Amino acid sequence: MSEPRDLGSAGIVRLVAGREISTRIRDKSFIISSLVIILLIVGSIGFQVAVSSGGAQLRIGIVDDSGALGPALQAQGEAVAVDVTVVGLDDEAGARSAVEDGDVDGAVLDAADPQLIVEESADGSLLAVVQGAVSQLAVSEQLARAGITHLDVPEVAVTPMEPDAEQNGQRIGAAIIGVSLLYGLLILFGQFIAQGVVEEKSSRVVELLLATLRPWQLLAGKVIGLGVLGLGQIVVVMVIGVGGALAFDVIDVPGDVVGTAVSVVAWFVLGYAFYAAIFAVAASLVSRQEDLGTVLMPTTLLLVGSLVIGIRAAGDPGGTLARVTSYIPGLSPMVMPVRQAAGQVAAWEIALAVVLMLAAIALVVRLGGRVYSAALLRTSGKTKLKDAFRAERI
Repeated sequence: MSEPRDLGSAGIVRLVAGREISTRIRDKSFIISSLVIILLIVGSIGFQVAVSSGGAQLRIGIVDDSGALGPALQAQGEAVAVDVTVVGLDDEAGARSAVEDGDVDGAVLDAADPQLIVEESADGSLLAVVQGAVSQLAVSEQLARAGITHLDVPEVAVTPMEPDAEQNGQRIGAAIIGVSLLYGLLILFGQFIAQGVVEEKSSRVVELLLATLRPWQLLAGKVIGLGVLGLGQIVVVMVIGVGGALAFDVIDVPGDVVGTAVSVVAWFVLGYAFYAAIFAVAASLVSRQEDLGTVLMPTTLLLVGSLVIGIRAAGDPGGTLARVTSYIPGLSPMVMPVRQAAGQVAAWEIALAVVLMLAAIALVVRLGGRVYSAALLRTSGKTKLKDAFRAERI
């Protein structure tokens, strides 16, 4: 079998990446996290469907020989967004029996001298519909007796000051869900990388690996392998989420929401490249899992802060906080998708944020690669960052 070095750098990186993918894809924590995320997305869609289809419904029985009360009840129901079903009843005894049996929510006796029969009490919507219908009939009768057969009532014209507010809300809501998912995946895969580095150091496997490949090849393979896995996971989740929302008419602006999902996926790639290198470098400074939390805490806090700022930016996407932080590398993957969803960002701003993020990634990879190379073989205790910078690279 030929030595790994004979494969060339690209081949070695592919081997390491394939190893990371095959290892993690069988990992229980990865499988469980994927299922939990998918279940949360499906559950959210189901909840939205239930809420949107769960409008108020009333079954109202009437004992009325005139035939005018039924249409009035239905018209009043439409006015207050209540689906009214009218059930004709023969007499008062039948009305009381229907209410007791739960066939109707209430029964109205005689529109001329109305009486509403309910089992215990009348809720607000039932009373509003019945009172409104009876009042409408009374006004119509009084106008007829006064000789007024037609009443010209002007229709109120509604002029919204923000006609796109609902659509913007859907886009921003989708962006918030997307960046929350992005945050969770960055934390998850960052932990995978960090744990893998520490496991290899503590078990001395890293010494065998570095006998046949360079530290930067090992780092690149880890980051690329888990990055491909993370990208596949977020794409699957986005497809399920957006596809389900479109299938069940949860969203009214499918094109914009799809664009928001694509934006979140693109920013995941940049955010992952930035944070994955930091997690790997930080993990290389320690040799025990118990010490991992300490070195990862600053990066984790930066991720938490970026998520909080991203959510706050949803309330004021054009504000100073949102504008400034959307250019800061590390924060921009959480903030810029929200601003893009709200339509508060110009093309040059997106380009500037991407350029700054790419520059930061290059800097982190360059400096982090030096630390990673120097600290990887130090398998006893913690390595100080300044010592790793001063040490000669492998």
